Amino acid sequence: MAFNVSAVLLFGIATIFVLKFRTAGFGSALILFLFGFFAAGTGAYGPIRNLCQSLANALPSLS
Repeated sequence: MAFNVSAVLLFGIATIFVLKFRTAGFGSALILFLFGFFAAGTGAYGPIRNLCQSLANALPSLS
């Protein structure tokens, strides 16, 4: 649950910056999609959450 709240906060802040600076592209679309996904909690919640959690767990091992 803590990961969901922090993800919504992170993507919400990123969405504010994307809208403020009017940037467009794949990265911006991904940020907006993930913010909407975590905020709405749709039926695809499980697989996408698992993917994001796996990526978050893999990041520390890259360095």
